[in-house]
Amino acid sequence: MAHVHVASWREAYRRTLVPDEVLDAPDFVERRERFWSSALTDPRWAASRVAVAEHRGTVIGIAMSEPVDGLPWTRHLDVLYVLAAHHGTGVGAALLNAVIDPAEDAALWVGDPVPRAQAFYRREGFVPDGTVKIEDGIRAIRMVRLRSDDS
Repeated sequence: MAHVHVASWREAYRRTLVPDEVLDAPDFVERRERFWSSALTDPRWAASRVAVAEHRGTVIGIAMSEPVDGLPWTRHLDVLYVLAAHHGTGVGAALLNAVIDPAEDAALWVGDPVPRAQAFYRREGFVPDGTVKIEDGIRAIRMVRLRSDDS
């Protein structure tokens, strides 16, 4: 899972959002391993939903969402990464649907500009809500999918 997380960041964000010194840091994989170990075992992540996609016994995609309270949506997508070689195969949509039911209201942050990811989320019913954040020099926009009783 950590390998997919790191490889996907390197594929998607190099020369765009994330500086090379972050992507090439010697402890980058180790930090992702610690994150996933915690996400899978620590009780504070117990309400999270995690999904993994495999191809021929190798992990090729990962996703994770968590519940939220007091907002117009009930779930937040924290992680969704698929190795570039498997883009366009339906793996991303399957992972998204595994961690967020298509009928659930949800939100996520996506790097900006990352047109491929933004287009994917639009196809899945998410729209930008106008909220922007910049953390560690990385710009991201919030996208939401709100299901009304009318739809």
